[in-house]
Amino acid sequence: MTDSDVATLRAFNRAYTLELGLLDTHLDGSPFTLSEARVLYELAHRESPTAADIARALHLDRAQMSRTLKRFAARGLTEARDNPAHGRQQLLSLTAEGRSVFAGLNASTQQRIAMMLEDLGPIRRQKLIDAARAITEVFHPEPSGAVILRGMQSGDLGMIVHRQMLLYGAEFGYDDSYETLIARILAEFLEAFDPQRDDAWIADLNGRIAGSVFLTADDQPDTARLRLLYVEPEARGTGLGRRLVETCVGKARALGYRRIVLWTDGQLKAARKLYERAGFTRLEAKPARYFGQEIVSETWAMDI
Repeated sequence: MTDSDVATLRAFNRAYTLELGLLDTHLDGSPFTLSEARVLYELAHRESPTAADIARALHLDRAQMSRTLKRFAARGLTEARDNPAHGRQQLLSLTAEGRSVFAGLNASTQQRIAMMLEDLGPIRRQKLIDAARAITEVFHPEPSGAVILRGMQSGDLGMIVHRQMLLYGAEFGYDDSYETLIARILAEFLEAFDPQRDDAWIADLNGRIAGSVFLTADDQPDTARLRLLYVEPEARGTGLGRRLVETCVGKARALGYRRIVLWTDGQLKAARKLYERAGFTRLEAKPARYFGQEIVSETWAMDI
């Protein structure tokens, strides 16, 4: 983490609080502060919570929570009943008036955000939505679903070129010649695709690409080539890389290949471990200059 990282996040914080009107004394022209509106939201979306439940969820101290609930009760927005499972606790809920007030506030906020999004135009709007989804997931990760290995869909190859270039550029210093290479490889793969000798697997995690690997015919007889294996950082350490390699090898065997080969860069240590564990043997390692880097060019193979 650098000072620039901190400054970037702070700049984002200033921008979004200003644009969403979060610095206003009251939210969206209502009589409620932002924290009060959030308490109303929790009351509307929870089944009989306690004050402590809401305070924990919103990181509010007890005194602030108590003052807010007293104001709500005085306006007839909330009601409380004893918790039969815990005599010292009270279960909270919105009254009919409270539900009506929340519905009005919610509709006002919904309309304001919709208008802001409409003003952005389609490209900027989608960029904002994607960024908001990504930021939300950083702080509140979705439960990881099962990773699905599926076939190619429209747009996959372009996304794989994009992600691999960004990742290998950041992690290993590869220059744009790598992007040119993988774009060419994938274009040729798609143009010459033959299901009797080629295949591809896209790792799908919660609707996002988490990795991929490709199987193609090699120039040598009865030989397949494993190509462009990669795993997104969020999916590393989950066994996905091993699963992709094993799936690729298994399909090569099923298609009748007797051997499978691959090329890699010596500095890709995690990938090299995967290949070794899968049964590949390094046949050749020699210094070379690729992608603007001095690397060790390695060829690996396995009889299947």
